[in-house]
Amino acid sequence: MLKITLTILVLIFITGTISGFELAIAHDLDHPELNGWFDHLASGKGLCCSYADGEAIADADWKSDHGHYQVRLDGIWLEVPDDALITEPNRDGRTMVWPIRYGGEVSVRCFMPGAMT
Repeated sequence: MLKITLTILVLIFITGTISGFELAIAHDLDHPELNGWFDHLASGKGLCCSYADGEAIADADWKSDHGHYQVRLDGIWLEVPDDALITEPNRDGRTMVWPIRYGGEVSVRCFMPGAMT
């Protein structure tokens, strides 16, 4: 039983590692000059992690109302906390969100608005 459990854990780890690696590679091939910038992005909540943890979202999935942002994640509109906003200029151009999903709940760690087109 222990061998089966360990095997399953190793497979989950490998799958997660490969998935993250593929996302990082995709970014490296597209815009390697932005890697360092993405790695140091931070909001008032701290570092946003890396590009692989962030999600680009379509213009239809975010909005601004009187200086406050909302994003649609997992089909639900969420308020972006003021301290989750990235205040430096967006060098990538796309709207990005770094969600935290835990226990069936989702919250916003970081949000970087793009240029609504």
